[in-house]
Amino acid sequence: MLTLTGIIRGMSELQPPEPVMVLGLLEEERAFFLDLLAGLSEADWQRPTCCPGWSVQDIALHLLGDDLGIVSRQRDGYAPLRPGPNEALVPFLNRINDEWVTATRRLSQGVLVELLRLAGALTYAYFTSVDLMALDARVSWAGPGPAPRWLDIAREYTERWVHHQQIREAVGAPLMYEARWIGPVVATFVHALPMTYARAEAPAGTAVVLIVEGEGGGSWTVVRPARGAWTLLAGTPEAPTATVRMSPDTLWRLFTKQIAPDDAAPRVSIAGDLELGRRLLGTVSIIA
Repeated sequence: MLTLTGIIRGMSELQPPEPVMVLGLLEEERAFFLDLLAGLSEADWQRPTCCPGWSVQDIALHLLGDDLGIVSRQRDGYAPLRPGPNEALVPFLNRINDEWVTATRRLSQGVLVELLRLAGALTYAYFTSVDLMALDARVSWAGPGPAPRWLDIAREYTERWVHHQQIREAVGAPLMYEARWIGPVVATFVHALPMTYARAEAPAGTAVVLIVEGEGGGSWTVVRPARGAWTLLAGTPEAPTATVRMSPDTLWRLFTKQIAPDDAAPRVSIAGDLELGRRLLGTVSIIA
């Protein structure tokens, strides 16, 4: 029987991926974000973004709600909001996010920036207090089981980074594509690949490789063992079943549903099993 251990031994190029540690970036990213907001004009704050119905100010308000929600739920154990009868998780989240943004539009930009500074400090202080290796978090798009805290915090970094880029794009500011910023986003988002292939029928030993080319990229392989779930590994085997190549820019937009798989296809190259390769374009690394 071809076990995961046997697959790793038979493909010496593959190793379990390293944890994505982002604590050192969280304070820097928030400071960078606040610097951007401080330079915006009134027209900039009201510019539309790729998030339907949300302006630049609305996305900033959403990020404020994210931070305060993390501290309230995770640090203080306070979570009074629940889905309504027959309300699924995604519609529930969309509803409460819209309710928060609508209610907080009364805040001035100055108050919003001050609150983002405070909320960023609170979330950072909380994240530094937890055991990063503890298996007591949930990252639904990465799998149904418990996840390590480092992955949960890395997911929160990607949330901040993605919305930060959406604002930058809306106001014409350069995107943060240096490896130190986008590399952790790519390395976090690829943890969704086992869920992408969860329903794919394939013989044991099937390996689909994702090569992200450019600054902040890398290579990862999702492997099908004889038993158990598809598993993510770092590296590229000698003879993969399928190989998919894309840029970091395409990956983050595709995996967050900012662009559709059909729109991303011209930006992607696939070799080997085309059906298995195309499945990768359906990867979603957000709750959506």
